[in-house]
Amino acid sequence: MADSDLFERGLKKRRQVLGEKYVDANLAGSDDFMMTFQRAVTELAWGYAWSRPGLDQKTRSLLTLGILGGLGRFQELGIYINAALASGATVDEIKEALVQITVYCGTPAGRQAFLAAHDALKSHTD
Repeated sequence: MADSDLFERGLKKRRQVLGEKYVDANLAGSDDFMMTFQRAVTELAWGYAWSRPGLDQKTRSLLTLGILGGLGRFQELGIYINAALASGATVDEIKEALVQITVYCGTPAGRQAFLAAHDALKSHTD
């Protein structure tokens, strides 16, 4: 598959998962230097990983919450809360993913993950 095909497939999936407004704002705010990153993440994460068969989007979303929480990427975790909801995950399923983060990554990571998720969920219902 040509790089441009991988980018286009990734861009479609990225917009589907994160929302057109969010993705388009990221792309519009990227100069030539930052477009190198945008292209890489769109092709690799979205065109390759998120577009693979084998796991549904909801499962990928919940796994991503666990990974981001475990790595301490709480600002990103907040973004992916909305993606998890859009993929069909329930608030209870998100809570359970956060419990796993708390148990396996420690209470400081769990607390920060719960706080980030709580903020994202509040803004989602406002």
